[in-house]
Amino acid sequence: MEFESPVLEAAVTELSRLPGVGRKTALRFALHLLRQDESVAVNLGRAITELRTRIHYCPQCHNITADTGLCPVCADPARDKRTILVVETVKDVLSFEATHRYDGVYHVLGGIISPMEGISPDMLQIDSLAARVSALSESQPTPPEVILALNATMEGETTAYYIYRNLTAPGNHSIRVTQLSRGISVAGEIQYTDELTLARSLQNRTPFTITT
Repeated sequence: MEFESPVLEAAVTELSRLPGVGRKTALRFALHLLRQDESVAVNLGRAITELRTRIHYCPQCHNITADTGLCPVCADPARDKRTILVVETVKDVLSFEATHRYDGVYHVLGGIISPMEGISPDMLQIDSLAARVSALSESQPTPPEVILALNATMEGETTAYYIYRNLTAPGNHSIRVTQLSRGISVAGEIQYTDELTLARSLQNRTPFTITT
């Protein structure tokens, strides 16, 4: 499907790069924008440009932030820095923050281990988590707690197990590793779980165990 107008073709090609958007949907978006007032497209373009140039990733937890320094959660002195909630994506951070029941900090992996998709441990923020936990262990008298809050899928559990083995390897400092209670259904995704269930799963977390 190609168009006589190279401008329309370029717009459809770029829109179709978005996840879940095929060329037919991209064409519908492009034609919709053409029917709107010019300011709609201008404002959309400006918002996307500012999103890409002004939003950064926190150097400590890898959450998004509008500043080049620490994100608001890491910079908040009232947050418990000894408790780290490990999640897959920024969307999961937003889900837990919406519960208003968690006062620790986060660590965003940026994905989960998935050999089928070619995602290996070194492509995720696992080494930075280990370094962060090690620094906490050396500076704090109380062992830090790492809460593994990954989706209840095979890939999520594989990633959680890998992190657990990494953090509790012989020679590492004393670390408490826990996991959410089983309030979230098997194969369920955190971003689609209601806030009350998330809050209860977090409050009733248990020591991490290896399931067989």
